[in-house]
Amino acid sequence: MFSSKYYRTKAAEFRELADMSRPEESSEFRKRERSFTSLADNEEWLAHNFEKTLHRAHQDGEGPILASTEEYVLRCLGAAVIMQWNSIPKKLQRELFDSASSMGELPRRRHAAGTDRPLPAQA
Repeated sequence: MFSSKYYRTKAAEFRELADMSRPEESSEFRKRERSFTSLADNEEWLAHNFEKTLHRAHQDGEGPILASTEEYVLRCLGAAVIMQWNSIPKKLQRELFDSASSMGELPRRRHAAGTDRPLPAQA
């Protein structure tokens, strides 16, 4: 797994390339620099807020291998969304952001036994 230090190093490399390149190439390098800086920021946020995120309970036989695979897929998916964020329509950006923001409500709800569906919030 990559760390924020790795992403910051890559961002610095692209910053140097942007500084040394022609103006028409510079914008692409700056775009990549911003992407890696965002990835580094996300890694740092996750490291500092890990206990506030959702964690799936492991069932017998799944263990940490499945969890690490799932985490890797989610991180890659998140990175892909971040790298393409500006090309995503504004309406979809808002929907993705709203959906991600609402995920914070899940830990406060009780889950039905044996299902992944949250029960309605108790009044």
